[in-house]
Amino acid sequence: MRIARYRAGTATLSGLVEDDVLHELEDGPFGRPRRTGRRDRLGDVTLLAPVVPPRVFGVGLNYLRHIAESGATAPEVPLLFMKPPTAVIGPGAPIPYPPEARELHFEAELAVVIGRAGRRIPVADSSAHVLGVTCANDVSERVIQRAEMAQGALLVGKGYDGFCPLGPYIATGLDTTGIRIGARVNGEVRQDSTTADLLFGVADLVAYLSRAITLLPGDVILTGTPEGVGPIRPGDSVEVWVDGVGSLVNPVVPEDAAERAGEDERDS
Repeated sequence: MRIARYRAGTATLSGLVEDDVLHELEDGPFGRPRRTGRRDRLGDVTLLAPVVPPRVFGVGLNYLRHIAESGATAPEVPLLFMKPPTAVIGPGAPIPYPPEARELHFEAELAVVIGRAGRRIPVADSSAHVLGVTCANDVSERVIQRAEMAQGALLVGKGYDGFCPLGPYIATGLDTTGIRIGARVNGEVRQDSTTADLLFGVADLVAYLSRAITLLPGDVILTGTPEGVGPIRPGDSVEVWVDGVGSLVNPVVPEDAAERAGEDERDS
């Protein structure tokens, strides 16, 4: 099952995706999958980020081959950071290139969407708390990130508005232990891996986070990026794809152009 969040006219809706038709859900993505009877064609709507997350948790250095290419030591526990909800944008929305950016990178990631609240969730019970997964791009400004990490912190380099594209759909029921994931920049393959290369899998991350923090419906966990990350610049088009989910495509534009695009959308 795939779930989308979308704008149809002035309404913002959630619905089940079947072929090229969206079937509106009565209670949104977190209730029972009851249909209202309303149907919209994909070509007639604007896809949005599939969830409005209360929180976005990120995981660094979590693919073994990415750890190797970084020359880093594998962490003993998940290396965590957070992105603010204002970083989240949807399919097709522009990734802003800030004026102070010097080295902006894309990072293809499998994003986990929490569907049911819980704390101290056992590994064996983690799937009962996961609604599904979607594509994510953990956009990162590396110069700022390195300066922050030298001080034992990590926020601004990952947290700019627009630095967390999500979508296009939430796919439910997938086996997260071996999903193929990748990225293309301007059509050129840059990342191609599977979640079999994860150091800490989805169940481990849900259990670890929930020891301390009550996970809430809509929370998003970015599970890390495979090897092959690299720079992006204004004019580039970045595609993140996950088997069973789909492709998330976003253009890169100067920050002021991204802000104008957002204002135009709000006015329309």
